[in-house]
Amino acid sequence: MKSFFITVNILLMLSGCATKNAFSKFDMTSEQELSASSLQTSKIISGNKVEGVLSAIYLNEIYPKSFNQNEYFFIWLYLKNKKEMYNPNLLDDIDLVLKLNSKLPIKIKQLPHANQFSHLVSMKNRWSNYYLVAFEKEEDKTLSLVLESGQSSSAELRYQKDEQ
Repeated sequence: MKSFFITVNILLMLSGCATKNAFSKFDMTSEQELSASSLQTSKIISGNKVEGVLSAIYLNEIYPKSFNQNEYFFIWLYLKNKKEMYNPNLLDDIDLVLKLNSKLPIKIKQLPHANQFSHLVSMKNRWSNYYLVAFEKEEDKTLSLVLESGQSSSAELRYQKDEQ
């Protein structure tokens, strides 16, 4: 009986100490909630080996007032071997081509590791490349984002546009 009262007293003292719990760390802004639902990731495969990872967030869903003229994506790309992304402003040999519904982007801007969209993702690292990519406005409600390369392939990322 004595040990029961000691155990109850210890439990009462410890339960009064905690003012925060683990769920207090899950406070998210509305943009972060939307980005979590919009985030898609695909492995980049060459043969039977994983050569990298492609992740994308459809920005038109998160910031409809700012990104409404074209189709905008925040892309981050990790590759084991360094390759250059297709840029419509440069006429270089291209290693990687990002397409939306089989169409090339109209603008690609490489972003620093810490950028205006960093708060949308929980995973940030120095070995990934970050891009803001714009495509012409699509009439289709289904968007198919694909990264192509000569010897590597990426599964397609599919987005469904909201009715407006």
